[in-house]
Amino acid sequence: MSFCFVPDFAVIEGRLVEQPSVFVDDAGKVSSSSAGAPVRRLSGKLLLPGFVNGHSHAFQRVLRGRTELRAEGNEADDFWSWRERMYQAATALGPEQLYAVSKQAFVEMALAGVTTVGEFHYLQHQADGTRYDDESLLAKTVIQAARDVGLRIVLLRVGYARAGFQVAENPRQRRFIDGDVESFLRRVDALRSSVKDPLVTVGVAPHSVRAVPRSWLEAIAKAVTQGPVHMHVAEQPAELRACLAETGRRPIELLAEVGLLSPRFTGVHAIHLEANEVELLGQSKSLVCACPSTERNLGDGIVRADELLKAGVEVSLGSDSQAHIDLLEEARQLEGHLRLLRLGRAVLFPGVVEGPRESALGQVLLRALTTAGARSLGVDTGSLRTGQPADFVTIDLNHPSMVGVPREALVSAAMLGASSAAIRDVCVQGRLIVEDGRHAEAERTADGFRAVMAALA
Repeated sequence: MSFCFVPDFAVIEGRLVEQPSVFVDDAGKVSSSSAGAPVRRLSGKLLLPGFVNGHSHAFQRVLRGRTELRAEGNEADDFWSWRERMYQAATALGPEQLYAVSKQAFVEMALAGVTTVGEFHYLQHQADGTRYDDESLLAKTVIQAARDVGLRIVLLRVGYARAGFQVAENPRQRRFIDGDVESFLRRVDALRSSVKDPLVTVGVAPHSVRAVPRSWLEAIAKAVTQGPVHMHVAEQPAELRACLAETGRRPIELLAEVGLLSPRFTGVHAIHLEANEVELLGQSKSLVCACPSTERNLGDGIVRADELLKAGVEVSLGSDSQAHIDLLEEARQLEGHLRLLRLGRAVLFPGVVEGPRESALGQVLLRALTTAGARSLGVDTGSLRTGQPADFVTIDLNHPSMVGVPREALVSAAMLGASSAAIRDVCVQGRLIVEDGRHAEAERTADGFRAVMAALA
């Protein structure tokens, strides 16, 4: 059924418009007009394009609060000690439990304004490495959870070959590993062929230079000619040392050499980069997905988004480990971390300003949450344009975190000051999946998640 939504304000094709009529046709797409469509007044609300969560590991929702400690006997805690606790959770989840946990993460995303999620999926097999009869069972389980919540999903099927360069096998990684690159590519094709839902697409994700050798990267670069390619890159200094030892190249240099960098490639994290690597990303029109809440939680470091944007590298955002799920917070941390690093304010303020200067920084962060994420995942969303899917989120202008904000500062106030509780409505392909801050599946989903957590305790 077609609708006409009329908010107080909306960001349409990058411009703030007062009291627009946003027409949605029967196919759930933005239309130039819709004769006779019922009008839905969104009084006191700012309508924004739906947020794109570019990098998610939904199953890691079980870790929240359970890894905030220093293991007995450890003088420090870091990514590597956290990773061992993550592997414990990864080996404990069967298909039904994975569905319940993923659905909980996706409900939280919907309530946080996410309309599209890029799920970096590497739980493939049974805990001991035995294949399921349906080799895509767990991927399909996660896809089903997202669709039952109402989200658009890009399932980034991960390739995983080994524990690392000259690293002994880790039994906890057996359910991640494909025997060879040909089997990995075959399974990607089989999953892609099985998908019939237009709100589901499949991409390719060689996990990282530590988990995938050069021979795999070369084969993937040659074989994969469509869809997004995502990869963890330069997240940890130990990864750089191992890559140099094995290949004589830093990670981005290696990816450029094998031909993986392209406008379809997104490097996730990309924290520890040299200037020439930033240039390589920019020259190839590759993207970076920053996950500030996880990078802070794990002590990884800070994404130099200012240097990347200056080099022409678009930066998107993701919730990654689900330490918390708040995409507005991811946006403000992208800027906030840089303020601490650069000892200055408005670090990502654009060189050229279109529209009110008060909202220029907010527009930069909004693009990271919308158009950059959509381009990274290869989906036709991120902007409210005629013919594109009607994916949007509304912000309550009467919420205490937004009340009294002048028109010219609305976008920056939303990106840098709004509470996630100010998010009231979320629409995916013309269908409202969150109305007045409520999701119909939230209670039932929480019950299922509690049962899984009780079993893991």
